[in-house]
Amino acid sequence: MLDANLTQQLQQYLGNLREPIELVASLGNDPKSADTRALLEQISALSDKVTASFDGDHERKPSFIIRRASDASKWVRFGGLPMGHEFTSLVLALLWAGGHPPKVEPEILEQIAALEGDYAFEMFFSLSCHNCPDVVQALTLLALFNPRITATLIEGGTFQDEVEERGVMAVPATFLNGEMFASGKMSVEELLAKLDGNASARAAARIAEKKPFEVLIVGGGPAGAAASVYTARKGFSTGIAAERFGGQVLDTMGIENFISVPYTEGPKLAAQLEAHVGEYDIDVMNLQTATRLIPAAQKGGYHEVVMDNGASLKARTVILSTGARWRNLGVPGEQEYRNKGVAYCPHCDGPLYKGKRVAVIGGGNSGVEAAIDLAGIVGHVTLVEFDSKLRADEVLQRKLRSMANVDIIVSAQTTQISGDGTKVDGLLYKDRDTGAEKRVDLEGVFVQIGLVPNTEWLKDSGIALSKHGEIEVDNHAATNLNGVFAAGDCTTVPYKQIIIAMGDGSKAALSAFDYLIRNEKVEDLAEAV
Repeated sequence: MLDANLTQQLQQYLGNLREPIELVASLGNDPKSADTRALLEQISALSDKVTASFDGDHERKPSFIIRRASDASKWVRFGGLPMGHEFTSLVLALLWAGGHPPKVEPEILEQIAALEGDYAFEMFFSLSCHNCPDVVQALTLLALFNPRITATLIEGGTFQDEVEERGVMAVPATFLNGEMFASGKMSVEELLAKLDGNASARAAARIAEKKPFEVLIVGGGPAGAAASVYTARKGFSTGIAAERFGGQVLDTMGIENFISVPYTEGPKLAAQLEAHVGEYDIDVMNLQTATRLIPAAQKGGYHEVVMDNGASLKARTVILSTGARWRNLGVPGEQEYRNKGVAYCPHCDGPLYKGKRVAVIGGGNSGVEAAIDLAGIVGHVTLVEFDSKLRADEVLQRKLRSMANVDIIVSAQTTQISGDGTKVDGLLYKDRDTGAEKRVDLEGVFVQIGLVPNTEWLKDSGIALSKHGEIEVDNHAATNLNGVFAAGDCTTVPYKQIIIAMGDGSKAALSAFDYLIRNEKVEDLAEAV
């Protein structure tokens, strides 16, 4: 199952086991059960601290549990093979079960152990989903550190009948005690916030104790990360308040235009950004959603950013880097059938539509790339574009047109996504040349029509916004408010690209540095009055 390179890496990792672990498999007579047996035998052969048995009697076959030999009350179960993006999750489960400490803050483990109540989680993932590992690993942590929590992690391709029966049309899909709990990416902190009713209040209390920063960055994507490194290197006290560190990069799969790196993937790049920021004394406050900016009353005073938990942070300068999110179609049926056939991530959800008919809305690079990826998985793809021609790079268009199971419709205005009450069954559009109303029968719609800046919270702050909601900045990344700067996809800077956002974040940081050294501190202003 594992090639020589992976085998060598895994053997090195298993050298970190502190306690013996057990792998207990429940298998059938099918090929995937045979593959599961082969994988577990290979793992157990790599360490004398790992034993594998194949006498499990669980109804889900193939599946296997990972547990510490000395404590059978804490376990996690994988249904199917956790390979692809989930191989790292498998390795971490083995290590954590064997006593190797996870790289999380001690208070996170304390919070997990303190959870009261019985929680039985089931979570569906696909091997190509780059959003799934975070949820798989978060649930694994909960199950291995609290005996009242169980986690069964199911590879949807192996259990396609169950996927259909339970109406799973987007991953990651998490069920709690048999009921839908959450759909989409979640970190362990987000998961705990949903389970622990006091988490928000504790977070607010911690924020309230913080002293004012010299630079506060709102947003933790490429622009925010770059800005924080630059200001920290200048010696200024720096804080990052982010709804989720990494931002939209976490939802990006293949990245092939990041100069000097021929290919990388969003989650990997986000992890590298986090590691780089971690090299400096930067206060990263994750899961913090800003709701209001209160500008300083005078030049050189403190700006204040209010969070949705009621707490607020103060700073001499603020860098806004809140990024953008996928734009919705805004047609009937889109919200009703979200995660029931309407999807936004072809890499994550594409495998759930194997052999089915789907549409991709959008003829830019993202839409055409999505259609190309899906064409290799699904039965048929219809690409629908509002404009009279596709806008993607020519190399992508040529690739798309070469694929036999793809239709392209241009000059088409999507007017409705239809369904039977439980799932999508079609798409309606108007031919913009003839005015005729037409329908495409299908089972999935992937929306890829651009971005919307995350700036709604700034509308009453005095910040100048464009008609599209973007923060207006000059060539120094400065806004119309003294001491407030902005960078990345939330601004009027053209071409929303990762590498441009990083450059803009660096520029904003240098402009903040220039502002700070030219203006008096708040304490000095108070003494002068």
